[in-house]
Amino acid sequence: MDDFDTMDDRILSAFHACGADPRVAGAARALSWAGEHGALWIAAGLAGAAVDGARRGAWLRGTALTAGAHVASMGVKRVVRRARPTRLAPRVRTAGRHSFPSSHATSAAAAAVAYGALGAPLVPPLAVAMCLSRLVVGVHYPSDVAAGAALGALTARLGARWMRGSRHD
Repeated sequence: MDDFDTMDDRILSAFHACGADPRVAGAARALSWAGEHGALWIAAGLAGAAVDGARRGAWLRGTALTAGAHVASMGVKRVVRRARPTRLAPRVRTAGRHSFPSSHATSAAAAAVAYGALGAPLVPPLAVAMCLSRLVVGVHYPSDVAAGAALGALTARLGARWMRGSRHD
């Protein structure tokens, strides 16, 4: 496990170093703020529902899957209770002290899968940026982000049939 921890720490350090550029740090902080409690992704899903009346139900169910994935990640955090990285100075404040899994990554990946299936091409690359921003700001290990992304993608994928709903959406 020491090799894994060392690799996790080295990757985190490399991404955190990218934040030495004020533009990168600023973008990462903005993404962190926007993604708090899944807010960006919930707002995006509600906006999709508002402008795509023909698939309103699918957008709302995708939004529910995204919010549900976020809640699931918070539950896992309470069980695992992994501390956040302490070796690097964080560039943002966090809502909690537990690190695994990254709830930002969970909701981002859930939105990427759910909204991507609805034809929102900008969501997946923005979700990747959100995930990487958690490393740049120094508040998650890469394994936290990977686990969160896997949880979010799995949640949205498992709910895909429900999200599509009836043909009348």
